[in-house]
Amino acid sequence: MKKIMIALVLVIMSITATKACDICGCGVGSYYLGILPEYNKRFIGLRYQHKTLRTHLGPFGERTPLTSDETYQSIELWGGWNIGSRFRILAFVPYNFNERESQTGNGIKNSLGDIALMSYYKLLDSKGSVGNRLLVQSLWVGGGIKVPTGKYEPSERLAVSESPNNFQLGTASTDFTLNAAYDIRYNDLGLNANVNYKINTENKYEYRYGNKFTGNLLMYYKIRIAKVVTLAPNAGVLYESAQKDVENKKYEVAVSGGYSLSAVGGVEVSLKRLSFGANYQNVRSQNLAGGRVHAGNRLMVHMSVPF
Repeated sequence: MKKIMIALVLVIMSITATKACDICGCGVGSYYLGILPEYNKRFIGLRYQHKTLRTHLGPFGERTPLTSDETYQSIELWGGWNIGSRFRILAFVPYNFNERESQTGNGIKNSLGDIALMSYYKLLDSKGSVGNRLLVQSLWVGGGIKVPTGKYEPSERLAVSESPNNFQLGTASTDFTLNAAYDIRYNDLGLNANVNYKINTENKYEYRYGNKFTGNLLMYYKIRIAKVVTLAPNAGVLYESAQKDVENKKYEVAVSGGYSLSAVGGVEVSLKRLSFGANYQNVRSQNLAGGRVHAGNRLMVHMSVPF
């Protein structure tokens, strides 16, 4: 199993050609969950995410001599633990790889990101039948915390006043989340929804990232093969929005905030002792930082081992 995990990490790190703010999921935070792997007690695994961002655009979204092309990659150790039948804890430990290219110079930042912890309580758990078909529903609600373990450079904000304060490894702030996850399945056809609202606090440099809402809705279908493998192709939408950042408790940052709407398609694969999956997020509509920022499409690959 260790060899499988090492091989997957090497494959993931070799991906460079596929294009995937705190304002749109890049940079210092992404809270997209999607369909969790199947597990009874605990799981541990890895997630890889690849995203791109174009910043310093002109007033009509055109490239300028200051335009930067930014790539945000992360390899994230993640895990889940069910405590009894009603409580669940999820943990995320990211290692970030940020890269920026522009006519004025290039930059690279690689280091530990901000660690996050989320807890859930199962509010609804029902199983029944409609005719001769099984109907299963669950609703989890909870909250979480993100701690400032990633490096934040205040000089970055001063150097790019006309660009989002996004090229960071962390926010230097302790932030909180409100979370909910709902799943309903009619036999093998299911619908999965996740919502997350992130409440940011001001860091010691008197900068506060805007609060952020993330929500996704996915439809999936489970295909069982020889009672050994379960495939779950899925498709849906992902919506993200963020308020504007604030400096010195009162000044809104013009080049911040906005929304993006993406179409999501992927597949989840479950074996007895291993789960893995991938999804591609195609940005269909966006208005980020007043049109001065453009987000590219995104890729996420993950694997996990239940134990």
